[in-house]
Amino acid sequence: MPSDITDYLRQTVALGGSDLHLSPWAPACARVNGSIVPFNQELLDPSTVRDLILDTLTETQRAKLEQELELDYALQVNDVGRFRGNIHIARGHAEAAFRFISQHVPRLEDLGHHSPVFDLCNLRGGLVLVTGVTGSGKSTTLASMVNRIADNRNGVIITLEDPIEFVHQHRSCLIKQREIGTDTQSFPKALRQALRQDPDVIVVSELRDLETIRIALTAAETGHLVLATLHTPDAPQTIDRIVDVFPADQQAQIVTQLAGSLEGIISQRLIPSANGKGRVLASEILKPSHAMRNCIRERKLEQIVGLMEIGFREGNRTIDDSINQLLNAGTITREEAIFNSRERKTFEIQEHPKEKKQKSIWV
Repeated sequence: MPSDITDYLRQTVALGGSDLHLSPWAPACARVNGSIVPFNQELLDPSTVRDLILDTLTETQRAKLEQELELDYALQVNDVGRFRGNIHIARGHAEAAFRFISQHVPRLEDLGHHSPVFDLCNLRGGLVLVTGVTGSGKSTTLASMVNRIADNRNGVIITLEDPIEFVHQHRSCLIKQREIGTDTQSFPKALRQALRQDPDVIVVSELRDLETIRIALTAAETGHLVLATLHTPDAPQTIDRIVDVFPADQQAQIVTQLAGSLEGIISQRLIPSANGKGRVLASEILKPSHAMRNCIRERKLEQIVGLMEIGFREGNRTIDDSINQLLNAGTITREEAIFNSRERKTFEIQEHPKEKKQKSIWV
């Protein structure tokens, strides 16, 4: 058995894994290409898991874990890399998940994004959201967008993160990275202060609560470009989630703010590739037209998908458009296409991709 957690983390990276999971009465496991893979059959007892976890913490972090029973933090391991750790309690015992963060930030095009996403990086103001379920690559996309902005414009980028994952170098932009709990007390407080720090771009690693969303909308309205992530599966549900966070008597104002300040939603998911080697990106992109903004104001979100389908020339595309392109290219299997799509019947009845060639509209 590995002598400390460093050995487990090193094995995870060597396997090409994205996450390490430590749970009592289970073997240590890595997530590799979306699947959970045990290192061996040896079960870890609760005291072993606890010791492995606590060895990674400072005294301050231990005190916070004891008080709150939850902890998010960053872990730097020499000769291995940087990890985002989450410690939690389950049935009275400590468990942990560690996400490997490659310090090489891929370019947007290497991740599988297309020109509509590049265009969002050129905006001078407004709100841009990157959404998806846990493990869908939101943080990597956000970091790649920061790098693209920093390479192509001059200004100040302030990031608010919990914890800091990718460490950015100053480029044409000055990049200030602040960690919640270490450099500032909370997202709302840090976001309020960011407005006084001469920012051009504000990056919020996650819109977690009502107050953070409210200040982010205000910042986007007042001429700042605000980039943030949200845990929602698609563009319409992202809009619905933001509005529903607020009490009913405040929703009319929030809808108006959102309809005016929203400039883009990138909803993404990672799908296992047909050859079994890794996962590929499928993404839904909403770039609001005048008609879409009216739908948001009137809470007619059921019309959004239809407007996205006819608005591809303006940079919109639905998740089914993206999945169909991957299927026709033979990059993913039909089973995965059906599982991940919004309208599954479309993929159950369409022609085989080898029998039907479709030219991509994405440049």
